[in-house]
Amino acid sequence: MRAALRDAEKAFAKGEAPIGAVAVVEGKVVARAHNLRESTHDPLGHAELILLKKLSRKFRSWRFPEATVYVTLEPCVMCVGALMQSRVKALIFGAPDPKAGACGSVYDLPGDRKLPHRMRVHQGLLVRECSAILSNFFFKLRGR
Repeated sequence: MRAALRDAEKAFAKGEAPIGAVAVVEGKVVARAHNLRESTHDPLGHAELILLKKLSRKFRSWRFPEATVYVTLEPCVMCVGALMQSRVKALIFGAPDPKAGACGSVYDLPGDRKLPHRMRVHQGLLVRECSAILSNFFFKLRGR
């Protein structure tokens, strides 16, 4: 999660919502990303989706059953859907997202038994640090 936080700091420095993501396979970080929606003018510029694109290029596949993804903020519906579609083994996130989180805060896609893929989810890793960078960003954004 500390690696994901470093990527969140990169996003913060660029004026992006400070969300970072890393993929780990066999104990090694194999890909990392951060939000780029503002700088790319791309609604799909979420850290998780950029991370999946990098994994696809690296492994020449769309399936990642050995990957654990660490994200600083609970993913939205779009990102959880993409993680599940890519067969990610596990998702670990730091801060919950009470406005758009799709792993229990607003929706619980990984817990929906109607969906075909199962993905383990763990929340709250370095929650204070993950929450603090987001709070600082929005505090700064609002000019306070």
